[in-house]
Amino acid sequence: MNKKEILEIKKLFTTKKCCISRICGCYVDGNKNKIMTFKEAFLSLPEDEIFKYFALFRSSLSGTIGKNMLNMEFPLDAEAEGGTQDFLMKLKESRLEDDGLLEEFYNKVIDNYLYGENYLILVIAASYDVPGRTSDGMDMEDASDYVYEHLLCSICPVKLSKEGLCYNSETNSIENRVRDWLVEPPEHAFLFPAFNDRNTDIHSLLYYTRNSENIQPEFIDGMLGCVTPMTYKNQKETFSEIIEESLGDKCNFETVKTIHENLTAYVDDRKEQPEAVSFDKLDVKRVLESSGVDSEQIKSFESNYDETAGSRTSFMAANVVNPRTFEIKSPDVVIKVSPERTDLVETREIDGRTYLMIELTENVEVNGINVRPL
Repeated sequence: MNKKEILEIKKLFTTKKCCISRICGCYVDGNKNKIMTFKEAFLSLPEDEIFKYFALFRSSLSGTIGKNMLNMEFPLDAEAEGGTQDFLMKLKESRLEDDGLLEEFYNKVIDNYLYGENYLILVIAASYDVPGRTSDGMDMEDASDYVYEHLLCSICPVKLSKEGLCYNSETNSIENRVRDWLVEPPEHAFLFPAFNDRNTDIHSLLYYTRNSENIQPEFIDGMLGCVTPMTYKNQKETFSEIIEESLGDKCNFETVKTIHENLTAYVDDRKEQPEAVSFDKLDVKRVLESSGVDSEQIKSFESNYDETAGSRTSFMAANVVNPRTFEIKSPDVVIKVSPERTDLVETREIDGRTYLMIELTENVEVNGINVRPL
């Protein structure tokens, strides 16, 4: 799913566009015991509760694609009878009205989700009457193409509120506040099926993680049956390792600066497209070639890429290159340069030692104080 498709589903969490038919929940303690379950017609809930649920569901579709929101595909065995995708399909088609399937769903989440404290499993069934669109991208509300039936599961921590004092309006006094168990924004969630090309894609789902380094691989594997993707940090480290190993002793400042400039240009050329920008093996190879990397290092790159990441692996651009800044770091110094002015930075050898040279302009500040270049 791309940004526009995610936003389209996210906009449904309002009273005007709400298409949620049913909401179910299971409250679990830190020992994996079910404390309570509930099942309600969503629009029969009090209005103030509905708004609070909307906030939780919107949080389940937030963040950066490739970092917090991960597109995942089911392997073929997951779609076979008894597979994870097959089970989710049955749950979706039941519209959460089958108590046996719901109980099995809760048990699967509890068995695979690693969390040592209390949490709430929320799952909703919704049917979105997808409007047609004109050639200029305008929605035609009275011309629906089809109905997108889907589930959204959100797993929310439940924690005690902080101790403190509060004002009691009934007694007109300041007193000790009663500590309540509060439902917090979700740590993890998934939307099934995916809404790809504004259509139902039963072979994929969208996964959300609040912390990009805590994606719960056990849950992804055991509950969803999908291949666990590399985390944001792992993508960045793996990409850097491939470049370093491929360039070898030619991994110098000027070459890496040129690669950064070309990667930034690649991202900039595609910034208007709705899909998140990514680099596959061929994309990176072309960037290296345009950066003046010789054929020997290109061959090394091709083998390193396959061995380290896998030939079919793609890297999200947002995870491996920052188009807003060019950063140079040593153990004692960090320098950040505007990507448009990397020409101001160069290396130079003086008296047998290598220095990083930065051209100073008239507007130079040191700790907020304007100083003269000389």
